[in-house]
Amino acid sequence: MPDTLFQMQAASAGYDGHPVFEGLDLSLPSGKVIAFCGPNGSGKSTALRSLRHLLPLSSGNIQLLGRDLKDWSARELAKNIALLTQTPEAPEDTLVKDLVMMGRFAHRKPFTGPSALDKAACEEALLATGMTKLAQTPIGSLSGGQAQRAWIAMVLSQQSHTILFDEPTNHLDIAHALDVLELVHRMNRQQGRNIIVVLHDLNLAARYADHVVLFEKGQIAKQGSVTEVLNETTISQVFNITCKILSLDGQPIIAALPQTHPT
Repeated sequence: MPDTLFQMQAASAGYDGHPVFEGLDLSLPSGKVIAFCGPNGSGKSTALRSLRHLLPLSSGNIQLLGRDLKDWSARELAKNIALLTQTPEAPEDTLVKDLVMMGRFAHRKPFTGPSALDKAACEEALLATGMTKLAQTPIGSLSGGQAQRAWIAMVLSQQSHTILFDEPTNHLDIAHALDVLELVHRMNRQQGRNIIVVLHDLNLAARYADHVVLFEKGQIAKQGSVTEVLNETTISQVFNITCKILSLDGQPIIAALPQTHPT
């Protein structure tokens, strides 16, 4: 696989005529866990949707593996890029196994049932997410962490080389958040998946990402390794806070400090 996964050049996108980012240049390496971080409204999720071509650019271009995104068919994109949105929805009585099978849609021929390959991919995804024993369970009966793993299993069953996650730890407690990101990390390390994940929690980004892209007001404030990007100066400037970077067993810990105001 080429060293560069995605290349955005002079890219602009937004909603209803209101730009979220303009003239954005961004190069994302392959083979990594990449975290998109930044304040609310800075362009993280919009950039993620543009990478999946769900939000076409108003100007500029995006290349995936050296090929313009506009030249990929919808089916090709579905096979090569999986996306898990912030709030995925399905009827509550949908069984976990049926939800996971939905991830095989782009691989199946019209008007045919699941093939042996489809079934094998779903079984593998259920096993990888620890959801095999819950395959016959309606998703409405699952806990928040279980439901998130069910959706990740659906994404895994697509067998895409690249997976995009938009805040996968949203609404999860810290135990479930760590569980989900450990799974995401294993998908990269053990299966070679390219991972791009939007995260609000900088400490989770510091723990699990290889490469961090820090957004600020629709532009890239900084990108690079965790230590290059998540430093006291950059974090303080982008988030308008005071912080200290601590270390625990070699792991950086970002401690935000209360702002002092004159009395």
